[in-house]
Amino acid sequence: MEHFCCVLQGKAESNAREKRDRIQWMNLSQTILGLPFEHPIIAASGKWAWTAAEWSALWEAGAAGVTTKSFWNHVHEGNPDPVITEESAWTLNAVGLPDRGPEDSGAELAKALPDPPKPLIVSILGLSAEEYAANAARVAAMRPSAIEVNLSSPTFLKLKGGYSAEEILAILPAVKAAAGSIPVFAKLSPNVPDIGPFAAACVASGADGITAINTLGTGLSIDLETRRPRLSVGKGGLSGPGIKPLAVRCVRDVYEATGGSVPIIGAGGVMTGEDAAELILAGASIVALATAVLREGPSACGRVRDELSHTCGRLGIADVGELRGAMRS
Repeated sequence: MEHFCCVLQGKAESNAREKRDRIQWMNLSQTILGLPFEHPIIAASGKWAWTAAEWSALWEAGAAGVTTKSFWNHVHEGNPDPVITEESAWTLNAVGLPDRGPEDSGAELAKALPDPPKPLIVSILGLSAEEYAANAARVAAMRPSAIEVNLSSPTFLKLKGGYSAEEILAILPAVKAAAGSIPVFAKLSPNVPDIGPFAAACVASGADGITAINTLGTGLSIDLETRRPRLSVGKGGLSGPGIKPLAVRCVRDVYEATGGSVPIIGAGGVMTGEDAAELILAGASIVALATAVLREGPSACGRVRDELSHTCGRLGIADVGELRGAMRS
């Protein structure tokens, strides 16, 4: 019996060593549109990514890349507080896309560009193809890693419903022409009847990649004591763990509609390494964290990276690229 127990213990220790070795030699690195990512986990665009100091904090905490908050080419006021409310399964935000203007954003970008230590994707906004193009030209001159075209936001005027297919057919070619050799990602809303053909149209119009998804919207939360909305402007965009199944479905629809021919930045409710692996299985090349960073801070990026590595090790995956789009029907 003692010998049998020793054999079992030896096998357990051997298995543990093999698992550690798999994790140690795991290849999480990805090269997307010529951009080297140490691993697939980046920080999504949001209020935590305004300044060069904040981008540095995210990189140092483990993010393989950062997407900046969405910059306008003019000063833009956001909404008054409160702009965020949440429960465990969801978050509502109505930040309103504030921006201090191109002089301020240009100064911050100049601190990190043209040679950021890790990929820096700059998110841009506009209210017309001409505004988007002007903004893209301004940003492209500073040589970011990529440009993300924010085509939807549930908390601001025109962007609440997202741009129509006809408008996108004008916006994306204008941005691509202004961006030159800088890769362009189109960030899409889930608030469309079928995101797959929409994404395919974006690619046909010049997008080099797709970001899916933006927040779902809009939602409403009411304070029982005051009987008033918890957000200053009433409704807000819905994000957080509760929307992950929608994000997974949208990423899969985009992957299938584009034939896996372009990289997808998957976002929406990712809180763990297993969540990230699920989005990669659906077709994402890169996974962006939003609510996790909002709640936990920059350290969420390193934690999810480590959890993804352990998940791949548990599944016997030596290279995370093996997971991309490998969902079985």
